Amino acid sequence: MSEELTENTHFIHQIIDEDLAAGKHSQIVTRFPPEPNGYLHIGHAKSICLNFGTGEKYQGKCHLRFDDTNPEKEDLEYVRSIQEDIHWLGYDWNDHLFYASSYFDQLYAYACDLIKAGKAYVCDLGVEEYKAYRGVPTEPGKESPHRNVSPEENLALFERMRAGEFEDGTYVLRAKIDMTSPNLHMRDPAIYRIKHAHHHQTGDEWCIYPMYDFAHCISDSIEGITHSFCTLEFEVHRPLYDWILDQLEVPQPQPRQIEFAKLALTYTVMSKRNLQRMVDEGLVTGWDDPRMPTLAGMRRRGYTADSIRALCETVGVTKFNSLSDISLLDFCLRNDLNEKAERTMAVLDPLKVIITNYPEGEEELFDAVNNPQDESAGTRKVPFAREIYIERDDFMEDPPKKYFRLSPGKEVRLKYACYITCDEVIKDSDGNITELHCSWDPDSRGADTADGRKVKGTIHWVSVKHAKEVQLRNYDRLFNVEEPMGDKEKDFTEFLNPDSFVEASAFVEPALLDAPAGKTYQFERKGYYCVDSKDSAPGAPVFNLTVAMRDSWAKMQQKG
Repeated sequence: MSEELTENTHFIHQIIDEDLAAGKHSQIVTRFPPEPNGYLHIGHAKSICLNFGTGEKYQGKCHLRFDDTNPEKEDLEYVRSIQEDIHWLGYDWNDHLFYASSYFDQLYAYACDLIKAGKAYVCDLGVEEYKAYRGVPTEPGKESPHRNVSPEENLALFERMRAGEFEDGTYVLRAKIDMTSPNLHMRDPAIYRIKHAHHHQTGDEWCIYPMYDFAHCISDSIEGITHSFCTLEFEVHRPLYDWILDQLEVPQPQPRQIEFAKLALTYTVMSKRNLQRMVDEGLVTGWDDPRMPTLAGMRRRGYTADSIRALCETVGVTKFNSLSDISLLDFCLRNDLNEKAERTMAVLDPLKVIITNYPEGEEELFDAVNNPQDESAGTRKVPFAREIYIERDDFMEDPPKKYFRLSPGKEVRLKYACYITCDEVIKDSDGNITELHCSWDPDSRGADTADGRKVKGTIHWVSVKHAKEVQLRNYDRLFNVEEPMGDKEKDFTEFLNPDSFVEASAFVEPALLDAPAGKTYQFERKGYYCVDSKDSAPGAPVFNLTVAMRDSWAKMQQKG
């Protein structure tokens, strides 16, 4: 158990501490209960960290339970991706993997118990028709015509639903609670519906399926969950959660539902329904598109599990919804990658430099540091020759004051290599700069610090002879407004950023041709780039821009 987990606390852990002190539990058991109807996104990461982190902190257990009660939208692909994402974040459910579908027999039996006790009935009102009966919170609703049918008749009808005699939508089973409650979720909510659909776990065994609110609380109880964490929108569902368990003979003590604020980020849409729509409409290349806020997409882009966990820790667990700046995520990512990512030199917009006093045909190797934050990362050999590429914006013919990069007559340091001075600017007939002629100081070989001379500028480079051209995918925010869902008059897709994906190329050190898929590098002075795990091939890596070097969030904090 990490020191971080034992020291950090919040209102949920305070509740657990009180429950333990009162002797309510001897072991804490939590659960992460995803519906396998899409890929997990970064919002789910907060729940994963909370549930599994709580299990770790209290030396308890955290279950992974798939709430698979809606077979029409579920798929084994999602089951597998969810497990992969949780493992990637650094958590493990060990042997505590469950499915709500494993409890279908028990859930059906509990539903029958409610019917026999006069606490549930079969209703034939359609969805829209029932909304009219349910009414509004400020006025009492109307009772369904079937509400007071005898338990025997309701049980017989429910058994016929189970036997597959009726079409989808013909009947639903409703809990018989209170049609005058100001909480609409307590006005006889549906707890079972007919769905003639194949289920990825139970096949065609069932044609009726429990509603989420009914299956969720009973599943928690069956598994001995002590504390059931939900996001704030489920707060109005809690009376139903408790009511169902109160009516049934379930193990005691009952699970305690606690709500917390979900994670929300600027420039991001976090709804599986909307993410699914973007996939279906081809607005992105798939659930793992590197622009998507899915954990699969972020992993492919080069985000690290530690950076996401750091974000969740920084945002914290509260009872108040808020919108976090996505720059905070980038800040956490840069902090992590700065410690871990190997450095390399890549030139994205090349300008050729000929070192006129360097012998033609000769070449040599210079030692370059792989990561100045980690001595154990060691060094690498970088080839150097007469012709090199530098970044075009590292040269200015008529520079302003305090310009420390290359300009006519000015000396700069080539990182890890030597000092060079610009002697001549070569242009084409249109006046465009095509190459620079420079001279080097042989005595400055391997210089990475000035030797008495005031050389303030250091620029990166690659050897023309040795450099390899690779494909870049430069990604930016998927949306161009902070709150894509904030304008109720427009569809969120109208705010898609047309420049969120730009293809480019770069000249890189030759060793990068063998870069393994999924590895992230810092292209010095440019940004962090990850080798795409899907489209890269041996000897032909594709690099995804993970995050640029600029840190806007840190600058905002300094200004504040």
